[in-house]
Amino acid sequence: MLGKLRKMKVELNSPVKYQLPLSDQLADLNPLIGKPIKLIFTGNISCIHCNRSIKKSFNQGFCYPCFTSLAQCDMCIMKPETCHFEAGTCREPLWGEEFCFQSHYVYLANSSGVKVGITRGTQIPIRWIDQGATQALPIYRVKSRYISGLIEVAIAQHVSDKTSWQRMLKSRAESIDLKQKRDELVALCRSEIVDIANRFGEDAIEYLADESEVDINFPVETYPLKVKSFNFDKNPEVSGILQGIKGQYLLLDSGVINIRKFTGYEVELIV
Repeated sequence: MLGKLRKMKVELNSPVKYQLPLSDQLADLNPLIGKPIKLIFTGNISCIHCNRSIKKSFNQGFCYPCFTSLAQCDMCIMKPETCHFEAGTCREPLWGEEFCFQSHYVYLANSSGVKVGITRGTQIPIRWIDQGATQALPIYRVKSRYISGLIEVAIAQHVSDKTSWQRMLKSRAESIDLKQKRDELVALCRSEIVDIANRFGEDAIEYLADESEVDINFPVETYPLKVKSFNFDKNPEVSGILQGIKGQYLLLDSGVINIRKFTGYEVELIV
C-alpha cells in the first residue's frame, strides 16, 4: 500500500482503534500488532496545504511559504495566550474567527503524569488519544481559544503543560485521581480565573463540575525498555514487529516512529 502519510485516525474503543491514512487509503493497524511490518519512504514529500512537491517539510507537513504565511502555523496555535487575533495582528482574520472563536476546553490528562491542556470541542477525545493519555477530565468550557490559553497559563503554574513522550511510551501511566487534582488546582487558581471571568464576562467560562473522567486503553502488547526513535530523513526504511500503538507512535521491537511528524511523506506500507 503506497500513499502520502497523514496522522493516524483514531476511535475511542477499548483498546483505541487505529487506522493509517496513505493518501485516499486507510490501513487498519490493530490487526497488525504482533506481526512484522515495513515502512519505506520513497523520498517524495508534498505540502499538506498546497500539495506542492518539497524537499523539506516544516511544522509537520507544510512547505516553507505556507509555514510562513498561514495563521494555523503561527506560534499562538501552540501558545494561545499569545493570540494574534487578540493583538490585531492575525494574518488570516476570517480563519481566526472560525477556528479560534468556538468552544474550547481546558482539561487535565495523564500521559506521563498530570498535565493541563486545551482543545476544541470537536477534538475530544482525539486530542487526548494523540497525546497518549490514559486518563482525561475536562474542567472548563470557554468561548474562545485565547481564553482557554489564559486559564491554561494560570493552571500551568502548578502542574505541567507538556507530555514527556519518552516516559509516555515506556509504560501505562500510574492511575491518578483527576477529580481530586482538579479541585486542588481550581482552588489554587481561583483569583486568576475570577479575573479572567470579570474581563470577558461570566458566560465566557463554564466550570464543568459534573464531567466524568475518560479512561483510554491503547493497543500495546509490549512497551519498549529504551526508546529509540526512527527518522525517515536519516533512514528511509523502518521495519520490525509491531508491538503496539500509543499516541501517534508505532511501537516496533526495533524502535518507535512518530507518524504525525512525517505528515506529507510518501510511504509504502508492507505487511
